[in-house]
Amino acid sequence: MWRLWRRFNTSNGLGLPYGGGLDPHDIIWGRQMAIRFDGRVAIVTGAGGGLGRQHALALAARGAKVVVNDLGVARDGEGASASPAQTVVAEIVAAGGEAIANGASVTDAAAVQAMVDETIAKWGRVDILVNNAGVLRDKSFAKMTLDDFRFVVDVHLMGAVNCTKAVWDGMRDRNYGRIVMTTSSSGLYGNFGQANYGAAKMALVGLMQTLSIEGARNNIRVNCLAPTAHTRMTEDLGSALPLEALGPELVSPGLLYLVSEDAPTRVILAAGAGGFERAYVTITQGDFATGPDAAEQIAERFETISDRAGEIVPDMGAAQGMIELTKAQKAHG
Repeated sequence: MWRLWRRFNTSNGLGLPYGGGLDPHDIIWGRQMAIRFDGRVAIVTGAGGGLGRQHALALAARGAKVVVNDLGVARDGEGASASPAQTVVAEIVAAGGEAIANGASVTDAAAVQAMVDETIAKWGRVDILVNNAGVLRDKSFAKMTLDDFRFVVDVHLMGAVNCTKAVWDGMRDRNYGRIVMTTSSSGLYGNFGQANYGAAKMALVGLMQTLSIEGARNNIRVNCLAPTAHTRMTEDLGSALPLEALGPELVSPGLLYLVSEDAPTRVILAAGAGGFERAYVTITQGDFATGPDAAEQIAERFETISDRAGEIVPDMGAAQGMIELTKAQKAHG
């Protein structure tokens, strides 16, 4: 008979048993837990609080060894403290899991490489990377300095690039990797006062799209998570959203799926308040216009060009060119 030993950490909000010494057939909520991470090693950046903390706790709960990376800065990227990462590690270890803290800045490629090297020296591998570290410096574009724009892009985009580059070759060598980029509805759809943040978050979608193609032959699956959660990053929203319903622990189940053995690849998964949706980058069937009045033809037929009937999700960027060449061939008989 399977041993039903549970060790719960009520502070993580997930009601999940931690991985230390647990039988892989532990049962929760009356069902067998099918998604496990026993033997897997995960790095979670920005894991000292909010979403990152919940992701780290959730991975550890299901057996992963976790590197809790956090520079311990304020929301705008100022200051530094080792305490947030160490506190999360203490939570995991106290519950029977395995974790280590790391204070590398994701903007420092050498420090990131050292973190990965330390992880491999201790646990022999990196299977999962969750690019979650982020900052905010919100202002309207008219008032935003270029330094603030660059800094936010550097943390979100280049931070993810640095971390992904550091684990990429090892994942290719082992023919296994699961990577998640944290995008945002502000990047997918826009949000006033977040030109820097939105640009960085949409850039991560482009990075994911290409890396999912390049990593496919080596079983490296790359996805994006677009969370809606009440964390210090969203505390200024106030009454604009029912923040009590947006606990970050309600997002982490989506993360667990995206880094699981049977994860999809090239997915943008939206998550918040227990709701999960998919976002897509699509292209319409459009229309054909050429000649000296092509601009006027576009204006006249813009509704036809915009018609979403028959739109597709291209497999790769070259699909756009193929669609356009097909129109040209048809137009010329």
